[in-house]
Amino acid sequence: MSAGVLVKAIAPIVDGGGGGRAQMAEAGGKNPEKIDDALTKAHEIIKEKLANA
Repeated sequence: MSAGVLVKAIAPIVDGGGGGRAQMAEAGGKNPEKIDDALTKAHEIIKEKLANA
């Protein structure tokens, strides 16, 4: 899974944006209170991707 794709999918949860390459990405946001929600979503996306691999 591309780190850039993952970051782009979860950054809006914290009212932010991000991107990067397949191996490394970064994001920022205006709503750090929602970081737990973003990490939960990232976990869900990764689990789904692995289940369908």
